Amino acid sequence: MDHDKILLTQSGVEDLKNERERLVNIERPKVIEELQLARSQGDLSENADYDSAREKQSHIESRIKEIDQILLKVTIIEASQMDSTVVKPGATVTLLDLSEKDAQPEKYQIVGTFETDPLRGKISNESPLAKAVIDHIVDDVVTVGVAEPYEVKILDIIYEA
Repeated sequence: MDHDKILLTQSGVEDLKNERERLVNIERPKVIEELQLARSQGDLSENADYDSAREKQSHIESRIKEIDQILLKVTIIEASQMDSTVVKPGATVTLLDLSEKDAQPEKYQIVGTFETDPLRGKISNESPLAKAVIDHIVDDVVTVGVAEPYEVKILDIIYEA
């Protein structure tokens, strides 16, 4: 895989575009107003409001640049074009942890590193679990290479368009 490319789902790209739009059209003008207000208070050398606004401005501008760089390097995961019998980035997989006696199946969507959100079941394609299941099929049992390796069984693979 090309290391300059950044994998994102289409919804991940849309989320970034929406964040950029919000930063440019809402947050940036708001911080400019804060800077103008702080400047109007006089001496800037000991003006905490000014320092705070400058820090916010720096953060906003950095994030806009970061998003621009991500969008330049993005490769969209085209789930609709995937072979639905093999796990690839973009798949939602149902797995059973065979190391736990009463384990329940769990679903994970394999996404690019910038979309990772474990609390919502989105795991990075670079995570040990995703690396273990990628290129495998339903009913395969794979070993997850972590400090204490464990096995998972692939129960289902879904690609949502």
